[in-house]
Amino acid sequence: MPKVSKKDNRTPLQEVAPVPMDPNAEAVESAGPSKPQFAPLSAYEQNGKKVEFRRVTVPQHRLTPLKNSWMSLYTPVTDNMKLDMRMNLKAKKVELKTNPDTPDSGSVQKAADFVQAFILGFDVADAIALLRLDDLYVEVFEVKDVKNGKTKFTIENATKTRIVIADTRIHILGSYQNIRVARDALCGLILGSPPGKVYRPREATLVRDAHKHDWAEAVVKPAPFDESVWLADTSGSCAASTSYSIKGKQQITSVT
Repeated sequence: MPKVSKKDNRTPLQEVAPVPMDPNAEAVESAGPSKPQFAPLSAYEQNGKKVEFRRVTVPQHRLTPLKNSWMSLYTPVTDNMKLDMRMNLKAKKVELKTNPDTPDSGSVQKAADFVQAFILGFDVADAIALLRLDDLYVEVFEVKDVKNGKTKFTIENATKTRIVIADTRIHILGSYQNIRVARDALCGLILGSPPGKVYRPREATLVRDAHKHDWAEAVVKPAPFDESVWLADTSGSCAASTSYSIKGKQQITSVT
């Protein structure tokens, strides 16, 4: 070991230039090494790379309409929802499944509801709203005891819903609030209430909803009600068309 003399200890210290300090250096050292950044997992990877299936049964009387409107159903399901879709002719079922490109795990259920709504009798233009909106669904109830007939056009316009009457079953497409109003109106007609008595509460409901959503200058102008407009069809039901003009964010037109 080398010896150190007192002379060496008395050697003057050399001046060292100041070193610029980084204000973020201490924060980086205290935080430790930076965390790795990973890309978010896709819906296919979040599900453990498992394929989800949905099958929708097609009754015999809806095979021809399904064949004629197949491309109208196939295009939004495959292009927009990124799902695989095919028709199983042997089992008479529409089969839907996810693939690695599917962006949302809930897309397959939305597509199944969309196809099911068409099978129940809704138009493609109406049923496609199930793919675009999250708060829509289809409610089905059965009616066997009918008095004095039933109607749908006025209720559709007033409640912003779509109604399909198939034998003893009634299918309603719309939001939860609107379905409840439409169902109450249909039940009133089925129990024998006059159309005018059912029509007036629907008008009040539409005005209340307009104020609830703060529509700018919302004005509801229902067409004058005339009992002679209601015409009994071949099945004993009644039908009428009523138009509403609304100045604001939304407009409701009569259904023909």
